[in-house]
Amino acid sequence: MADGTVKQTNPFTGTQVWTVPGRAHRPIDHSPGVVTAVDPTAPEAHCTFCSARLRETTPEKARVVRDGDTWRVLEEVAPDSLDATTPEFRLLANLFEIVSLDYWKSVHGYHIPARAAAHQAAYLGTPAGAEHVRALVRARIAAAQGDPADVDAMGPADLAAQSESFFGGCHDVVVARRHLTDGATTSDRHASSGDLTPAEHEQYIAFTARAMRALYRDNAYARYVSVFQNWLAPAGASFAHLHKQLVAIDEIPAKTSHEVTALGSDPELYNRLGVDHAASEQLVVAANEHAVAVVGVGHRYPALVVYSRSAASAPWDHSTAELRGVSDLLHACHAATGRLVPCNEEWHTRPPGLGGRAMPWRIVLKWRISTPAGFEGATGIYVNTIDPWSLRDRVLPRLIELRAAGLIADVAVGTECGDVRGSLRYGR
Repeated sequence: MADGTVKQTNPFTGTQVWTVPGRAHRPIDHSPGVVTAVDPTAPEAHCTFCSARLRETTPEKARVVRDGDTWRVLEEVAPDSLDATTPEFRLLANLFEIVSLDYWKSVHGYHIPARAAAHQAAYLGTPAGAEHVRALVRARIAAAQGDPADVDAMGPADLAAQSESFFGGCHDVVVARRHLTDGATTSDRHASSGDLTPAEHEQYIAFTARAMRALYRDNAYARYVSVFQNWLAPAGASFAHLHKQLVAIDEIPAKTSHEVTALGSDPELYNRLGVDHAASEQLVVAANEHAVAVVGVGHRYPALVVYSRSAASAPWDHSTAELRGVSDLLHACHAATGRLVPCNEEWHTRPPGLGGRAMPWRIVLKWRISTPAGFEGATGIYVNTIDPWSLRDRVLPRLIELRAAGLIADVAVGTECGDVRGSLRYGR
Protein backbone atom coordinates (compact mmCIF):
# COMPACT_ATOMS: atom_id res chain seq x y z
CA MET A 1 0.00 0.00 0.00
CA ALA A 2 1.03 3.66 -0.34
CA ASP A 3 2.28 3.87 3.25
CA GLY A 4 4.26 0.63 2.99
CA THR A 5 1.71 -1.68 4.61
CA VAL A 6 1.91 -5.14 3.03
CA LYS A 7 -1.33 -7.10 2.61
CA GLN A 8 -0.94 -10.82 1.96
CA THR A 9 -3.30 -13.68 1.28
CA ASN A 10 -2.08 -17.22 1.84
CA PRO A 11 -2.53 -18.96 -1.54
CA PHE A 12 -3.34 -22.31 0.08
CA THR A 13 -5.55 -21.32 3.02
CA GLY A 14 -6.89 -17.87 2.13
CA THR A 15 -5.64 -16.45 5.46
CA GLN A 16 -5.34 -12.65 5.36
CA VAL A 17 -2.21 -11.07 6.84
CA TRP A 18 -1.10 -7.46 7.14
CA THR A 19 2.37 -6.17 7.95
CA VAL A 20 2.61 -2.60 9.21
CA PRO A 21 5.76 -0.58 8.34
CA GLY A 22 8.46 -0.23 10.94
CA ARG A 23 7.65 -3.34 12.98
CA ALA A 24 10.12 -5.65 11.22
CA HIS A 25 13.07 -4.37 13.25
CA ARG A 26 11.64 -5.13 16.68
CA PRO A 27 13.71 -7.55 18.83
CA ILE A 28 12.52 -11.11 18.29
CA ASP A 29 14.69 -13.13 20.68
CA HIS A 30 12.96 -14.72 23.65
CA SER A 31 14.47 -13.85 27.02
CA PRO A 32 15.99 -16.95 28.62
CA GLY A 33 15.03 -15.66 32.09
CA VAL A 34 17.41 -16.06 34.98
CA VAL A 35 20.74 -17.38 33.71
CA THR A 36 22.78 -19.55 36.04
CA ALA A 37 26.13 -21.30 35.80
CA VAL A 38 26.14 -25.00 34.92
CA ASP A 39 28.85 -27.64 35.09
CA PRO A 40 29.60 -28.74 31.51
CA THR A 41 30.95 -32.09 32.73
CA ALA A 42 27.90 -33.07 34.81
CA PRO A 43 25.16 -35.34 33.40
CA GLU A 44 22.26 -33.29 32.10
CA ALA A 45 19.30 -33.32 34.49
CA HIS A 46 17.63 -30.00 33.69
CA CYS A 47 14.22 -31.39 32.72
CA THR A 48 12.23 -34.61 32.34
CA PHE A 49 13.66 -35.20 28.85
CA CYS A 50 17.29 -35.10 29.97
CA SER A 51 19.63 -38.07 29.70
CA ALA A 52 20.11 -38.37 33.48
CA ARG A 53 16.34 -38.69 33.98
CA LEU A 54 15.44 -41.46 31.50
CA ARG A 55 13.00 -43.08 33.92
CA GLU A 56 10.82 -39.99 34.14
CA THR A 57 9.54 -40.56 30.59
CA THR A 58 7.51 -43.47 29.27
CA PRO A 59 9.27 -46.67 28.16
CA GLU A 60 11.18 -46.21 24.95
CA LYS A 61 9.72 -47.58 21.75
CA ALA A 62 13.12 -47.11 20.09
CA ARG A 63 16.35 -45.14 20.35
CA VAL A 64 19.07 -44.04 17.95
CA VAL A 65 22.65 -44.61 19.08
CA ARG A 66 25.91 -43.61 17.49
CA ASP A 67 29.17 -45.49 17.13
CA GLY A 68 31.55 -43.03 15.48
CA ASP A 69 30.04 -42.34 12.07
CA THR A 70 27.69 -45.33 12.32
CA TRP A 71 24.10 -44.82 13.44
CA ARG A 72 21.75 -47.61 14.45
CA VAL A 73 18.27 -48.01 15.89
CA LEU A 74 17.67 -50.09 19.01
CA GLU A 75 14.09 -51.28 19.46
CA GLU A 76 12.27 -51.41 22.80
CA VAL A 77 15.20 -51.02 25.17
CA ALA A 78 14.72 -53.13 28.30
CA PRO A 79 14.45 -51.31 31.66
CA ASP A 80 17.74 -52.79 32.86
CA SER A 81 19.53 -51.63 29.70
CA LEU A 82 18.51 -47.96 29.61
CA ASP A 83 21.96 -46.81 30.71
CA ALA A 84 23.94 -49.28 28.59
CA THR A 85 24.01 -46.96 25.56
CA THR A 86 23.73 -43.21 25.03
CA PRO A 87 20.62 -42.36 23.03
CA GLU A 88 21.07 -39.55 20.51
CA PHE A 89 17.30 -39.62 19.90
CA ARG A 90 14.52 -41.49 21.70
CA LEU A 91 11.00 -42.42 20.59
CA LEU A 92 8.47 -42.68 23.40
CA ALA A 93 4.80 -42.17 24.12
CA ASN A 94 3.53 -38.81 25.35
CA LEU A 95 2.49 -39.18 28.98
CA PHE A 96 -0.32 -36.67 28.41
CA GLU A 97 -1.86 -37.48 25.04
CA ILE A 98 -3.74 -35.03 22.83
CA VAL A 99 -5.82 -37.87 21.35
CA SER A 100 -5.91 -40.54 24.01
CA LEU A 101 -5.76 -44.29 23.62
CA ASP A 102 -9.19 -44.37 25.30
CA TYR A 103 -10.53 -42.30 22.41
CA TRP A 104 -9.26 -44.78 19.82
CA LYS A 105 -10.59 -47.73 21.81
CA SER A 106 -14.05 -46.32 22.56
CA VAL A 107 -14.69 -44.65 19.18
CA HIS A 108 -13.08 -47.18 16.84
CA GLY A 109 -12.61 -50.38 18.82
CA TYR A 110 -8.85 -50.02 18.44
CA HIS A 111 -6.51 -52.58 20.03
CA ILE A 112 -2.83 -51.94 20.51
CA PRO A 113 -0.64 -54.00 18.14
CA ALA A 114 0.56 -57.45 19.23
CA ARG A 115 4.15 -56.19 19.24
CA ALA A 116 3.27 -53.35 21.60
CA ALA A 117 1.38 -55.73 23.87
CA ALA A 118 4.39 -58.06 23.96
CA HIS A 119 6.68 -55.13 24.77
CA GLN A 120 4.38 -54.13 27.63
CA ALA A 121 4.25 -57.66 29.04
CA ALA A 122 8.03 -58.02 28.90
CA TYR A 123 8.59 -54.59 30.47
CA LEU A 124 6.13 -55.14 33.30
CA GLY A 125 7.58 -58.60 33.83
CA THR A 126 10.73 -57.15 35.37
CA PRO A 127 10.89 -55.46 38.78
CA ALA A 128 12.64 -52.39 37.33
CA GLY A 129 10.08 -52.09 34.53
CA ALA A 130 7.09 -52.50 36.84
CA GLU A 131 8.41 -49.82 39.21
CA HIS A 132 9.16 -47.45 36.32
CA VAL A 133 5.63 -47.84 34.96
CA ARG A 134 4.02 -47.59 38.39
CA ALA A 135 5.79 -44.26 39.01
CA LEU A 136 4.52 -42.90 35.68
CA VAL A 137 0.93 -44.01 36.37
CA ARG A 138 1.20 -42.38 39.79
CA ALA A 139 2.37 -39.10 38.20
CA ARG A 140 -0.41 -39.10 35.61
CA ILE A 141 -3.12 -39.76 38.21
CA ALA A 142 -1.73 -37.01 40.43
CA ALA A 143 -1.77 -34.56 37.51
CA ALA A 144 -5.43 -35.42 36.94
CA GLN A 145 -6.15 -34.54 40.60
CA GLY A 146 -6.61 -38.18 41.53
CA ASP A 147 -5.15 -39.97 44.52
CA PRO A 148 -1.70 -41.35 43.58
CA ALA A 149 -1.86 -43.64 46.62
CA ASP A 150 -4.36 -45.76 44.68
CA VAL A 151 -1.56 -46.83 42.35
CA ASP A 152 0.32 -48.60 45.11
CA ALA A 153 -2.61 -50.96 45.59
CA MET A 154 -2.85 -51.85 41.89
CA GLY A 155 -2.27 -55.46 40.92
CA PRO A 156 -0.58 -56.50 37.67
CA ALA A 157 -3.81 -56.44 35.62
CA ASP A 158 -4.79 -52.93 36.75
CA LEU A 159 -1.25 -51.64 36.23
CA ALA A 160 -1.25 -53.07 32.72
CA ALA A 161 -4.60 -51.45 31.92
CA GLN A 162 -3.43 -48.07 33.21
CA SER A 163 -0.15 -48.19 31.25
CA GLU A 164 -1.33 -49.56 27.91
CA SER A 165 -0.99 -46.16 26.23
CA PHE A 166 2.71 -46.05 27.16
CA PHE A 167 3.34 -48.91 24.74
CA GLY A 168 0.60 -48.71 22.11
CA GLY A 169 -0.73 -45.15 22.20
CA CYS A 170 -0.91 -42.94 19.11
CA HIS A 171 0.80 -39.78 20.38
CA ASP A 172 4.58 -40.15 20.28
CA VAL A 173 7.53 -37.91 21.07
CA VAL A 174 11.01 -37.92 19.55
CA VAL A 175 13.49 -36.50 22.07
CA ALA A 176 17.02 -35.32 21.26
CA ARG A 177 19.95 -36.01 23.60
CA ARG A 178 21.09 -32.50 24.44
CA HIS A 179 19.34 -30.02 26.67
CA LEU A 180 22.19 -27.51 26.39
CA THR A 181 24.84 -27.25 23.71
CA ASP A 182 27.91 -29.40 24.30
CA GLY A 183 30.27 -27.69 26.73
CA ALA A 184 27.73 -25.04 27.79
CA THR A 185 28.63 -23.25 31.02
CA THR A 186 25.41 -21.25 31.40
CA SER A 187 21.76 -22.32 31.52
CA ASP A 188 20.70 -20.22 28.51
CA ARG A 189 22.60 -22.28 25.91
CA HIS A 190 19.65 -24.46 24.92
CA ALA A 191 20.43 -26.84 22.07
CA SER A 192 18.05 -26.12 19.18
CA SER A 193 17.64 -27.88 15.84
CA GLY A 194 20.13 -25.43 14.35
CA ASP A 195 22.74 -26.47 16.93
CA LEU A 196 22.76 -30.06 15.63
CA THR A 197 25.26 -30.96 12.96
CA PRO A 198 23.81 -31.63 9.49
CA ALA A 199 24.45 -35.36 10.03
CA GLU A 200 22.69 -35.33 13.40
CA HIS A 201 19.75 -33.44 11.97
CA GLU A 202 19.43 -35.99 9.16
CA GLN A 203 19.10 -38.77 11.74
CA TYR A 204 16.55 -36.72 13.67
CA ILE A 205 14.40 -36.27 10.55
CA ALA A 206 14.79 -39.88 9.40
CA PHE A 207 13.91 -41.26 12.85
CA THR A 208 10.81 -39.05 12.97
CA ALA A 209 9.72 -40.14 9.49
CA ARG A 210 10.15 -43.75 10.57
CA ALA A 211 7.96 -43.15 13.63
CA MET A 212 5.34 -41.46 11.47
CA ARG A 213 5.16 -44.48 9.18
CA ALA A 214 4.78 -46.77 12.21
CA LEU A 215 1.75 -44.85 13.48
CA TYR A 216 0.02 -45.31 10.14
CA ARG A 217 1.03 -48.96 10.06
CA ASP A 218 -0.21 -49.74 13.56
CA ASN A 219 -3.50 -47.84 13.49
CA ALA A 220 -5.79 -48.60 10.56
CA TYR A 221 -8.13 -45.83 11.72
CA ALA A 222 -5.49 -43.08 11.47
CA ARG A 223 -6.39 -40.77 8.59
CA TYR A 224 -3.61 -38.27 9.26
CA VAL A 225 -0.49 -38.08 11.41
CA SER A 226 0.41 -34.57 12.51
CA VAL A 227 4.14 -33.99 13.03
CA PHE A 228 5.26 -30.79 14.72
CA GLN A 229 7.97 -29.27 16.86
CA ASN A 230 7.43 -26.51 19.43
CA TRP A 231 10.58 -24.64 20.39
CA LEU A 232 10.55 -22.48 23.55
CA ALA A 233 7.60 -21.57 25.74
CA PRO A 234 6.01 -18.87 23.51
CA ALA A 235 5.69 -21.56 20.81
CA GLY A 236 3.98 -24.00 23.18
CA ALA A 237 6.94 -26.04 24.44
CA SER A 238 6.66 -27.41 27.97
CA PHE A 239 10.44 -27.87 28.10
CA ALA A 240 13.25 -26.01 26.38
CA HIS A 241 14.57 -29.40 25.31
CA LEU A 242 14.53 -30.30 21.62
CA HIS A 243 11.74 -32.71 20.68
CA LYS A 244 9.11 -33.40 18.02
CA GLN A 245 5.60 -34.72 18.51
CA LEU A 246 3.55 -37.07 16.34
CA VAL A 247 -0.21 -37.29 16.82
CA ALA A 248 -2.50 -39.61 14.86
CA ILE A 249 -6.03 -38.33 14.21
CA ASP A 250 -9.06 -40.02 12.66
CA GLU A 251 -9.88 -37.41 10.03
CA ILE A 252 -8.13 -35.46 7.31
CA PRO A 253 -7.71 -31.82 8.39
CA ALA A 254 -10.04 -29.39 6.60
CA LYS A 255 -7.17 -27.40 5.12
CA THR A 256 -5.62 -30.56 3.72
CA SER A 257 -8.96 -31.63 2.26
CA HIS A 258 -9.24 -28.21 0.63
CA GLU A 259 -5.82 -28.68 -1.00
CA VAL A 260 -6.75 -32.19 -2.16
CA THR A 261 -9.87 -30.77 -3.85
CA ALA A 262 -7.86 -27.98 -5.48
CA LEU A 263 -5.35 -30.53 -6.80
CA GLY A 264 -8.14 -32.13 -8.81
CA SER A 265 -8.31 -29.10 -11.11
CA ASP A 266 -4.74 -27.87 -10.66
CA PRO A 267 -2.21 -30.72 -10.32
CA GLU A 268 0.65 -28.17 -10.38
CA LEU A 269 -0.82 -26.33 -7.39
CA TYR A 270 2.32 -26.50 -5.27
CA ASN A 271 4.66 -25.54 -8.07
CA ARG A 272 2.45 -22.65 -9.16
CA LEU A 273 1.51 -21.21 -5.77
CA GLY A 274 4.57 -22.40 -3.86
CA VAL A 275 7.96 -22.17 -5.52
CA ASP A 276 6.93 -20.39 -8.74
CA HIS A 277 5.25 -17.56 -6.85
CA ALA A 278 8.20 -17.33 -4.46
CA ALA A 279 10.60 -17.13 -7.41
CA SER A 280 8.55 -14.36 -9.03
CA GLU A 281 8.72 -12.33 -5.80
CA GLN A 282 12.43 -13.11 -5.21
CA LEU A 283 11.62 -15.03 -2.04
CA VAL A 284 13.73 -18.15 -2.66
CA VAL A 285 16.31 -18.38 0.13
CA ALA A 286 18.10 -21.72 -0.39
CA ALA A 287 18.08 -24.82 -2.56
CA ASN A 288 19.85 -28.07 -3.31
CA GLU A 289 19.20 -30.94 -5.69
CA HIS A 290 16.39 -32.40 -3.61
CA ALA A 291 14.64 -29.46 -1.93
CA VAL A 292 14.00 -25.73 -2.08
CA ALA A 293 13.38 -23.26 0.77
CA VAL A 294 11.31 -20.12 0.32
CA VAL A 295 9.75 -17.39 2.43
CA GLY A 296 6.10 -18.24 2.98
CA VAL A 297 3.33 -15.79 2.09
CA GLY A 298 0.16 -15.17 4.08
CA HIS A 299 1.17 -16.92 7.31
CA ARG A 300 0.10 -15.66 10.73
CA TYR A 301 3.75 -15.54 11.72
CA PRO A 302 6.94 -15.01 9.67
CA ALA A 303 7.50 -18.36 7.97
CA LEU A 304 10.10 -20.27 5.98
CA VAL A 305 8.88 -23.21 3.90
CA VAL A 306 10.97 -26.16 2.75
CA TYR A 307 9.56 -28.11 -0.23
CA SER A 308 10.79 -31.56 -1.16
CA ARG A 309 11.58 -31.99 -4.85
CA SER A 310 11.14 -35.76 -4.64
CA ALA A 311 8.61 -37.59 -6.80
CA ALA A 312 7.59 -39.42 -3.61
CA SER A 313 4.97 -37.88 -1.37
CA ALA A 314 5.60 -39.74 1.90
CA PRO A 315 8.75 -38.83 3.86
CA TRP A 316 9.60 -42.51 4.39
CA ASP A 317 9.50 -43.13 0.63
CA HIS A 318 12.27 -40.60 0.02
CA SER A 319 15.68 -41.96 -0.86
CA THR A 320 18.50 -41.35 1.61
CA ALA A 321 19.80 -38.52 -0.58
CA GLU A 322 16.36 -36.95 -0.94
CA LEU A 323 15.71 -37.06 2.79
CA ARG A 324 19.15 -35.56 3.47
CA GLY A 325 18.36 -32.77 0.99
CA VAL A 326 15.18 -31.82 2.86
CA SER A 327 16.95 -32.15 6.20
CA ASP A 328 19.86 -29.93 5.15
CA LEU A 329 17.60 -27.06 4.10
CA LEU A 330 15.41 -27.35 7.19
CA HIS A 331 18.52 -27.45 9.39
CA ALA A 332 19.87 -24.36 7.63
CA CYS A 333 16.58 -22.51 8.22
CA HIS A 334 16.66 -23.42 11.92
CA ALA A 335 20.29 -22.34 12.23
CA ALA A 336 19.55 -19.01 10.53
CA THR A 337 16.56 -18.52 12.83
CA GLY A 338 18.69 -18.95 15.95
CA ARG A 339 18.14 -20.73 19.25
CA LEU A 340 16.47 -17.76 20.98
CA VAL A 341 13.61 -17.35 18.51
CA PRO A 342 10.45 -19.29 19.51
CA CYS A 343 9.21 -21.29 16.56
CA ASN A 344 6.93 -24.06 15.38
CA GLU A 345 7.97 -26.63 12.81
CA GLU A 346 4.99 -28.16 10.98
CA TRP A 347 5.13 -31.10 8.58
CA HIS A 348 2.53 -31.00 5.81
CA THR A 349 2.17 -34.41 4.22
CA ARG A 350 -0.12 -36.37 1.93
CA PRO A 351 -2.75 -38.42 3.78
CA PRO A 352 -2.92 -42.09 2.77
CA GLY A 353 -5.67 -43.34 0.50
CA LEU A 354 -5.78 -40.48 -2.01
CA GLY A 355 -5.44 -42.66 -5.07
CA GLY A 356 -3.28 -41.04 -7.74
CA ARG A 357 -3.19 -37.57 -6.22
CA ALA A 358 0.32 -36.70 -5.13
CA MET A 359 1.40 -33.92 -2.79
CA PRO A 360 4.91 -32.75 -1.96
CA TRP A 361 6.23 -33.10 1.56
CA ARG A 362 6.67 -29.57 2.83
CA ILE A 363 7.75 -28.24 6.20
CA VAL A 364 6.78 -24.80 7.51
CA LEU A 365 8.98 -23.10 10.11
CA LYS A 366 7.04 -20.31 11.84
CA TRP A 367 8.64 -17.68 14.06
CA ARG A 368 6.29 -17.24 17.05
CA ILE A 369 7.31 -13.66 17.81
CA SER A 370 3.91 -12.01 18.32
CA THR A 371 0.65 -12.78 20.09
CA PRO A 372 -2.64 -12.64 18.16
CA ALA A 373 -5.15 -10.42 19.94
CA GLY A 374 -8.58 -8.86 19.54
CA PHE A 375 -7.94 -7.37 16.11
CA GLU A 376 -7.40 -10.81 14.58
CA GLY A 377 -10.39 -12.34 16.32
CA ALA A 378 -12.80 -9.65 15.17
CA THR A 379 -11.55 -9.24 11.60
CA GLY A 380 -9.95 -12.54 10.63
CA ILE A 381 -6.94 -10.47 9.55
CA TYR A 382 -3.65 -11.35 11.24
CA VAL A 383 -0.88 -8.88 11.96
CA ASN A 384 2.47 -10.39 11.00
CA THR A 385 5.30 -8.15 12.19
CA ILE A 386 7.78 -9.09 9.44
CA ASP A 387 6.87 -8.96 5.75
CA PRO A 388 8.24 -11.64 3.39
CA TRP A 389 11.00 -9.50 1.90
CA SER A 390 12.22 -8.31 5.31
CA LEU A 391 12.33 -11.92 6.46
CA ARG A 392 14.34 -12.84 3.37
CA ASP A 393 16.79 -10.01 4.11
CA ARG A 394 17.23 -11.27 7.67
CA VAL A 395 17.81 -14.87 6.66
CA LEU A 396 20.05 -14.65 3.58
CA PRO A 397 23.10 -13.01 5.23
CA ARG A 398 22.89 -15.43 8.12
CA LEU A 399 22.80 -18.43 5.78
CA ILE A 400 25.91 -17.16 4.01
CA GLU A 401 27.73 -16.73 7.35
CA LEU A 402 26.72 -20.20 8.57
CA ARG A 403 27.78 -21.83 5.31
CA ALA A 404 31.16 -20.10 5.39
CA ALA A 405 31.68 -21.33 8.95
CA GLY A 406 30.81 -24.91 7.97
CA LEU A 407 27.88 -25.02 10.40
CA ILE A 408 25.32 -25.92 7.73
CA ALA A 409 25.51 -28.00 4.58
CA ASP A 410 26.89 -26.51 1.39
CA VAL A 411 23.56 -25.36 -0.04
CA ALA A 412 22.87 -22.72 -2.68
CA VAL A 413 21.67 -19.43 -1.20
CA GLY A 414 19.56 -16.66 -2.73
CA THR A 415 20.35 -15.92 -6.37
CA GLU A 416 22.71 -18.92 -6.44
CA CYS A 417 19.62 -21.15 -6.49
CA GLY A 418 18.93 -20.41 -10.16
CA ASP A 419 15.49 -20.94 -11.66
CA VAL A 420 13.51 -23.21 -9.35
CA ARG A 421 10.17 -22.73 -11.10
CA GLY A 422 8.40 -26.01 -11.82
CA SER A 423 11.09 -27.96 -9.96
CA LEU A 424 8.76 -29.90 -7.62
CA ARG A 425 8.47 -33.42 -9.04
CA TYR A 426 5.72 -34.84 -6.82
CA GLY A 427 3.79 -37.57 -8.57
CA ARG A 428 6.01 -37.64 -11.64
